[in-house]
Amino acid sequence: MKKIYIDCGSSTQVDKEVIDAMLPYFNEHYGNASSIHSLGRDANDAINEARNKVADILKADANEIIFTSGGTESDNFAIKGIAYLNKDKRGTKGSHILTSAIEHPAVLETCKYLEKQGFNVKYLPVDRYGIVKLDELEKAISKDTFLISVMYANNEIGTIEPIEEIGKIAKDHDIVFHTDAVQAIGKSPIDVDRSNIDLLSVSSHKIYGPKGVGALYVRKGVKIQPVIHGGGHERGLRSGTYNTPGAVGLGKACELAQTRMKKDTAHLKRLRDSLIAGVLKIEESYLNGHPEKRLVNNAHFHFTAVEGEALSLMLDEKGIAVATGSACSSKKLQASHVLLAIGLEPAEAHGSLRFSLGRENTMGDIEYALEVLPKVVDSLRKMSPLWNR
Repeated sequence: MKKIYIDCGSSTQVDKEVIDAMLPYFNEHYGNASSIHSLGRDANDAINEARNKVADILKADANEIIFTSGGTESDNFAIKGIAYLNKDKRGTKGSHILTSAIEHPAVLETCKYLEKQGFNVKYLPVDRYGIVKLDELEKAISKDTFLISVMYANNEIGTIEPIEEIGKIAKDHDIVFHTDAVQAIGKSPIDVDRSNIDLLSVSSHKIYGPKGVGALYVRKGVKIQPVIHGGGHERGLRSGTYNTPGAVGLGKACELAQTRMKKDTAHLKRLRDSLIAGVLKIEESYLNGHPEKRLVNNAHFHFTAVEGEALSLMLDEKGIAVATGSACSSKKLQASHVLLAIGLEPAEAHGSLRFSLGRENTMGDIEYALEVLPKVVDSLRKMSPLWNR
């Protein structure tokens, strides 16, 4: 049976060049990067080189990159680190955070936790495409607003937010701006200065790097409080023995993503557009997210009278791996908060499917998916009490 993987928004395979770059730091240059002997210095040199590579893809300075365990930690670090610093300065009364209603759970759950600590969080509405309403953002700002956190591109529906405009609003009001760019990095050119981004979250395993490593960009001059304490690694901001192989892998993945971005995005856009055109030929199928302002590898649909989990499982039986919305919450029974926020009814949200393409996918994969999908949708509809055609 043919096997194709179209779930790169969940995770990607580690690129062979990334593996080759990492291997020596498991069994040759295995020293602790904080040690002063030669093996330690070798590891520290590798960490610094990787830091430069992560900085390059963001058009940042290497000293602004803090290595973490992944996107979730980076989001927690950014939001809690700024919030705790604000709490120490002014207390929590009236301390105000703005975020969107469609953020990744790593942001939303962090904000909900902070609400229990006395912070005031406003969850901004989005339009039917998932774009933050800038006028609502402007109106929501108060004298106590100290942080805006809006993701660069949505992990479920792929919509790209107006990051430059949000960054300008934040700068004009002297508010720290954080963005979760986990899905965007390597697929959209990112310039932290042009977009007035103060904090930015990165994850390795979305860009053909290893799992368990990520980074947080912290703009020079932005004060942030550590949330992990210990030996004072990463300029005292994030303690813990360096994951040298992981950092090297992330650095190499960023280097490859930057080198291949033009070629990859053209390839992915061609596949994505062919997939969207083919799927929308299926009766009562609909594209979720913005038709143009979306990630080049993302195609997210909902199908009338079809249950998404059943659809995903039946496609898997045919060798096609996809996600029922966000992989981070696909095991939950609730309808996606993202899809409800853009106006879908719960039944429509439950009938959704996310295709997220990678550089290894081919037009043959798209053709196979478009051959199988209509038959699977039709078979499920024949069993559905909601389908009365």
